[in-house]
Amino acid sequence: MLFTLAATGCGLLSEPTAPSTELEAAPVAIDEAAGSAGTAVYVIDSAASQVRFELDEVLRGNPITVVGSTDQVAGEIALDLNDLSTAQVGTIQVNARGLATDNNFRNRAINNEILQTGDYEFITFVPSGIEGLPASAAVGDTVEFAINGDLTIRDITQPVTFNVTATATSDTQIEGTAGTIVQRGDYNLIIPSVPNVADVEEEVELYIDFVANAS
Repeated sequence: MLFTLAATGCGLLSEPTAPSTELEAAPVAIDEAAGSAGTAVYVIDSAASQVRFELDEVLRGNPITVVGSTDQVAGEIALDLNDLSTAQVGTIQVNARGLATDNNFRNRAINNEILQTGDYEFITFVPSGIEGLPASAAVGDTVEFAINGDLTIRDITQPVTFNVTATATSDTQIEGTAGTIVQRGDYNLIIPSVPNVADVEEEVELYIDFVANAS
């Protein structure tokens, strides 16, 4: 589940702020009591999960796809496989300071100019509803559904919908990918002007590849 974009070749002198050693607890708690008797809470395992973005640009006259990622993601999912109508997703939180691409100049631009992570450390997605879940699922089943909610980057919040594909790999583990597309302009994310970079795409693809374990 966030989220950022990139400017390549920005020779900023200051180093990006180091990520915190731990993410804060997800601020929206799962209401386990609202679920059925078989409801379990699954916690995203950051060591096995990843948030990434993809963005096309032209670098030195050559089209490339910029990919950045971090494993600094936290969140919870509550569900009963026998009654998915009661499923809940808590706030997903990403430490923006951990996002990195394959270029240190670009990483400095992301941290210092684009996301301003010294002031805005976390990117958050607060779910407001789930659509398209089947009535139930069994271990090994793959389901597709959508999660609506509010995505906050820096100090701007916009509604987005993540399309999710998830599989219960066992009674105690869920794996999946959630993806969405955001527009840079909606978050006032401005790419610094540098000589080597042109035609930076307006659309940014955001993905969360997650593994969540029953707590």
